[in-house]
Amino acid sequence: MNQSYSSYTAEDHQLWRMLFIRQTIKLPQLASKDYLAGIEKAGFVAEQIPDFEKELTPRLQALTGWSVIGVPGLVPIKEFFELLAARKFPASTWLRSPDQLEYLEEPDMFHDTFGHVPLLTNQAFCDFLAEFSKIALKYIEDETAVKLMQRLYWYTVEFGLIKEDNELKIYGGGILSSSGESDYSLYSHLPERVPYNIREILTTDVKIDEYQKKYFIVDSYEQLYGSLPQFEKILEQQLLVCQ
Repeated sequence: MNQSYSSYTAEDHQLWRMLFIRQTIKLPQLASKDYLAGIEKAGFVAEQIPDFEKELTPRLQALTGWSVIGVPGLVPIKEFFELLAARKFPASTWLRSPDQLEYLEEPDMFHDTFGHVPLLTNQAFCDFLAEFSKIALKYIEDETAVKLMQRLYWYTVEFGLIKEDNELKIYGGGILSSSGESDYSLYSHLPERVPYNIREILTTDVKIDEYQKKYFIVDSYEQLYGSLPQFEKILEQQLLVCQ
């Protein structure tokens, strides 16, 4: 798996620039301070698509021990969690087209890198991601467990909110890479915004083709990591009920 960086065209770099500038203008008022700091720490710039091997991985290795590897698209769920458990983040290498600026059916390189990689500079978040993946691998052959694990991943890593200095901020990559949902998640009167609660998350359906109806708010990334023993305990209880 590799990025094949030389295959990106001038048009690809220009599209990255447009997406990057649009979000970096919007996000300073909306995003978690650790995410914003991570943009600089990871070395993201507007002028060019990030090089996974030469730029991102060396920076992340020095900060948190993580690396970024290129994948052609969605990877099988077991392989996905195996990579995360090994502290390797799989990032798509393809970039959306100009007519896909607002909506994609599956994650592209901008979503995977701009949306997720900056927080890989935060040690507590990294520890949560790796340990969650190790738990996931223990139950990966159970369909019920996979469904529940996907819900926790969805409402944290992809669509999580965090309270910082008594203000709500975004840390979920699915929101951060979406211009429309960045505003909607914090300001719209339509969705619920509730405190982080694992039991509630595990009973909340995932919405993949529309903005979320509910967002869960953590107090810190340490809270995420510290919640994993409770998650595994509840997961085991749910599986016993389903037997």
